[in-house]
Amino acid sequence: MNDQGVSQIVYSKNVVEFVTVANEFCTSMENVGHRTPQENLDTLQKLLPLLYLKAAVLPKVESVMDEELEKFVSELDYNTLHQKWLKLLCEYDSFYEVFDPSIQFGDETVTASVSENLMDIYQDLKDFVTAYSIGNEEVMNDSLAECVFHFSEFWGQQLVNVLRAVHMLVVGNIDFSEETIEEPVPGKGNPKWLDNFWGTNEEEE
Repeated sequence: MNDQGVSQIVYSKNVVEFVTVANEFCTSMENVGHRTPQENLDTLQKLLPLLYLKAAVLPKVESVMDEELEKFVSELDYNTLHQKWLKLLCEYDSFYEVFDPSIQFGDETVTASVSENLMDIYQDLKDFVTAYSIGNEEVMNDSLAECVFHFSEFWGQQLVNVLRAVHMLVVGNIDFSEETIEEPVPGKGNPKWLDNFWGTNEEEE
């Protein structure tokens, strides 16, 4: 693909609109501590469907570089922001998943985490918008190609899954002010999935 072809893709209307919404989603995720739980959920209720729509109309893109793309979200970044969302949602972080690719359409029940689904989407989009902001058209092209692929294979499904949970939390009129939200401490009676996150889960005797 020539330089002109790359430019036409990375600055096309659909791509620029996707970048705008993806950046808004990332900013909203990062500003979790500055808004109430209801405000955060109301924002997600509007952003998630728009994000899916803008991703669904992205063009198919081929990579043009041999080098691997740089990643910008560190493990510390991920875990720190994840903890903020865990604290915000408290007991409402868990939801039953009706579709899990590993079990297809079986009868097993799978419990998923709102915050973990959101963070997986965030990690991919933050890497993308950061790479895109560098201004190198080849990097922009390849980061877009990777993002489109990951949307098809990973976070597109996570988005529609977690949207169900967000919708129920919004329309459920939950009074988060009645919840006593304490800082989670590893191995101190947290939900099993949270102790597994820290690697401190103890086997029941």
